[in-house]
Amino acid sequence: MPTWQLRLLRGRPGSSPRLETYRVELPMEAYLIDAVEKIWAEQDRSLLFRHACHHASCGACGVRVNGRERLMCITPLREFPLDRPIQVEPLRHFPWLGDLLVNVSPMMRRMAEVGFAIIRGDELAADRPLPERIERGTRFEDCIECGLCLSACPVMAADDAYLGPATLAAIERMLAEPRGGDAAGLLALADDPHGAWRCHSAMECTAVCPSNVDPASAIGRLRRRLIVEKFRRWVGGGR
Repeated sequence: MPTWQLRLLRGRPGSSPRLETYRVELPMEAYLIDAVEKIWAEQDRSLLFRHACHHASCGACGVRVNGRERLMCITPLREFPLDRPIQVEPLRHFPWLGDLLVNVSPMMRRMAEVGFAIIRGDELAADRPLPERIERGTRFEDCIECGLCLSACPVMAADDAYLGPATLAAIERMLAEPRGGDAAGLLALADDPHGAWRCHSAMECTAVCPSNVDPASAIGRLRRRLIVEKFRRWVGGGR
């Protein structure tokens, strides 16, 4: 069985973080989350990290792997050469709680403030019959609130008040499918100096998104909508 090397960032707030190397034996079919869990179970129970579903539906296990935002549960170990360590660090732009763990509550508060609803119209099955014995299907939003897009976003490093790609994409979804939301309030929030116009269109958010949300395109659509609304007000004399 192959032996994998992992370099994990370790430490607690108030101390200097350090990289520690661990070796674990796992089959080629294993994933990064398997390696981190094995380190915790067999080598160091003080290791802090977050995990839950193990199949990319909860977003809990987001980290930076060799400098790139990934979900550990869908990162195959076979992607990495055995002769080089896999460096695993916590997400950026979140309060650091220790080791691989960050506090995602700032993102969750912003998502809650815009009234983001996780259930959406079931356009995927709208024209398809439900399987036998299934009376009703529920379509969830693509965004799993993992925070990878915020960690990858360069603007988040410079502007703590920036709404961020996840929240702006949520606003665009809520405008596309209002579900009783406050459209005028959402547009005003997106039009804030720390809203859609603050985005630098680096596209890093879309590059790392594991759930096909494509925040960069959503922000582009949101900007177009804001421009159309401003033009309508201008034409109507409501400047």
